[in-house]
Amino acid sequence: MSSDSNLTFAFEQSTSPLPLNERARLLEDPGFGRVFTDHMVTIRYKEGQGWHDPKVHQRRPLEMDPASAVLHYAQEIFEGLKAYRTKDGGASLFRADANARRFRASAERLAMAPLPEDLFLESCRQLVKADRDWIPESEGSALYLRPFMIASSVFLGVRPADEYLYIVIASSVGSYFKGGAPSVTLWVSDHFNRAGPGGTGAAKCGGNYAASLLPQKEAIAEGCDQVIFLDTVEKKWIEELGGMNVFFVMDDGSMITPPLGDTILPGITRDSLLTLARDRGISLREERYSIDQWQADARSGRLREAFACGTAAVVTPIGRVRGRDGLDFMIGNGGPGLQTEQLRTSLVDIQRGLAPDPYKWVERVF
Repeated sequence: MSSDSNLTFAFEQSTSPLPLNERARLLEDPGFGRVFTDHMVTIRYKEGQGWHDPKVHQRRPLEMDPASAVLHYAQEIFEGLKAYRTKDGGASLFRADANARRFRASAERLAMAPLPEDLFLESCRQLVKADRDWIPESEGSALYLRPFMIASSVFLGVRPADEYLYIVIASSVGSYFKGGAPSVTLWVSDHFNRAGPGGTGAAKCGGNYAASLLPQKEAIAEGCDQVIFLDTVEKKWIEELGGMNVFFVMDDGSMITPPLGDTILPGITRDSLLTLARDRGISLREERYSIDQWQADARSGRLREAFACGTAAVVTPIGRVRGRDGLDFMIGNGGPGLQTEQLRTSLVDIQRGLAPDPYKWVERVF
C-alpha cells in the first residue's frame, strides 16, 4: 500500500510467529511493555536519497556498528500511541496524526531528518494490520505502538547524522501501574531536573527520560510511585511527572494545568482532556502552580482532585504528595475524584468506540 510519499511497504511474513496457545496465555495478563508482537516496521533515510525501503517484517534484533552516532551523541526520538479493539473485532487508532506532528517536531529539535507525517501514519496502520491478533480484548488493554528513530551514521564527531533508521514495534499492554492502585503517590524532586529552558523538554527524546531515572529511583526508594519535577530556575513551579502531564481540580470545579513551554512535553492526552473539559463547560487555566500552593490548597480543601495523564497510563488520580523536610499531604480522600473519573471515562469511551467521536480523533484501521 502506498503512502502520500509514493513509497510502498514491502511485507515479509514472520517465519517464526509465537504459537497461538502461547500468545493467548500472554494476552491474559500482558502487563506493560513486556509482551511484543511478531512483526516490526523499518524505513531508512540517507541524505541525498531521502526516505526509502519501507518494510514490515519479522521482529528481530538490530545489527549496529559500534560507531553508530546514536550510541555516542544520543540522536534518538520516539512516540507512543495505542490501537484499540473495537466492539465488532476491528481496530482503531487514537489521534495518530497528533503523534505524527509531534514526532516531526521532535526530529527538528534534535537536528534529525523529519519523517513525513503520512509515512508515520501508514507505518502504524501497517503494523496494526500485520499483528491484529495481538490486540488484547480485556478491559483497559490495548496494542501499544512505539515508533522511534535513531541516528545510524557511522562516525565519531559532534554533528548531525546523515543516515537514520525509523522503526515501529508493538507491545500488547494492560495497566501501566502495577496492582491497579486507585491513585498514586508522588515524590517531589527538589534537586534533580528533567529539562531546562532552551533544552529538549518539549521533544520526546530518550535523554529526557534518562534524566528522570535517578529521581524516579529515589521516589521508589521513598515508597512513592512516581516523581514530579519543579522548574529549574525558581525550584517552585510544578512542571510534569517523569512521563506524564498533571492537572489540578479546584473546589469550584475549575481546572489548572501548567502552561506548555520548552520544558514540558505537549501531551496528546493532555490536549484531549483540555478539549473534553472545555466542551463540558469546565473553566480551565493554563498557568503556573507552585508546590507551596499545591500543599496549601490541598490542606484547605480548595484543591479537590489532582491527576496525571499520558498515553500509557491514560488518566491516573494523584492521592498523596511527599518530599523532603516533612513535605506530606493528601489530596481529597486520597482516592479518585468524581471529575477525574468523568473525564477519564469520556476519553476512554471515545478511544474504544463506545461513545460518539465528534472530534474525529479515532481512525478505523480495519
